[in-house]
Amino acid sequence: MINEKILEILKELHDDVDYGSCETLIDDKILDSFDIITLISEISSELDIVIPAEKIVPENFNSAKALSKLVEELSEDQ
Repeated sequence: MINEKILEILKELHDDVDYGSCETLIDDKILDSFDIITLISEISSELDIVIPAEKIVPENFNSAKALSKLVEELSEDQ
């Protein structure tokens, strides 16, 4: 469920990206700082997950898989 919601949020940002296979969203500048802020806000409102500042690093946002893993880890902690 989390992965599907993450993909849905990402598709709203850029519907022309294959989020299932892309693992360089930050490295290739597909997502910019505004996109990251939007993602964090949407995850907070849609999934009731707060992403702490120390977790806002490129590795956690480079792919839908990495972002889903982060959200799953945070949901277990909250």
